[in-house]
Amino acid sequence: MTASSDDAQIAIDTEHQAEGVPQAPPAVWAKGLVRRFGKETAVDGIDLAILPGEFYGLLGQNGAGKTTTIKMIVGLLRPNEGTAGIGEFETWKQPLEVKKRIGVLPEEFNLYERLTGSELLDFTSAMHGLDREDAVARRVELLELLDLSEAAGKLVGDYSRGMRKKVALAAAIIHRPPVLFLDEPFEGVDPVSARLIQDLLRRYTAQGATIVFSSHEMYLVERLCTRIGIMQRGALVVEETPQGLCERLGVDTVEDAFILAVGGGTSTEGLAWLQNSPG
Repeated sequence: MTASSDDAQIAIDTEHQAEGVPQAPPAVWAKGLVRRFGKETAVDGIDLAILPGEFYGLLGQNGAGKTTTIKMIVGLLRPNEGTAGIGEFETWKQPLEVKKRIGVLPEEFNLYERLTGSELLDFTSAMHGLDREDAVARRVELLELLDLSEAAGKLVGDYSRGMRKKVALAAAIIHRPPVLFLDEPFEGVDPVSARLIQDLLRRYTAQGATIVFSSHEMYLVERLCTRIGIMQRGALVVEETPQGLCERLGVDTVEDAFILAVGGGTSTEGLAWLQNSPG
């Protein structure tokens, strides 16, 4: 049973849609998502509608509920209330159809450490039904792009954190999913590889793919995202384009806008003891 159009078509900010043009169905959607851990509510009634081709940044302070929201959408964590899905498929009713259409790079990832980098990507390709010739070609290209060719024959368990992040990204993207979820994808990645990954992701969305991106690196959010949502205490409090958010709050950068939106303080007053010269 597929999700009904009423369930899947969540209202979104239409000021960025052309007048009279029918809305495309969301590539990623959520309706009334709630997740509790004991007495604590980590996600409190989230509604989302992310269109095909969007590079959507999901932002928030530590503990705001970003990772929990992503886990519920991709099927790694069951919500207490609400529903979510990819296109016409509902995550918890049609999990296999959803998993065919997504790639996921979680913040904390578990890899098969006794496989080499090449073996991990070949295994991932086989799981997604890629033919051998195509799988090998994609694996070679991805390893070269991510500067992992020389490490392709080494065990993943011997990789640095940055290398593990890159090979996990390659595994998430090798089957060319229409929707990609990235949770802190640039953490621990060197600047050269980070720039290459940015260019790759821009090209990917230009071809119609959708990316949901969670990061604390605000300059990357500003550079990459076409729309951002800001979470605070489990709720989605703002949705806007980066430029629109800055204009609305009267600031020049997404970082400044984010701090204002979540009510963050920037003063270090009260640490007088730290201002004294040591020794």
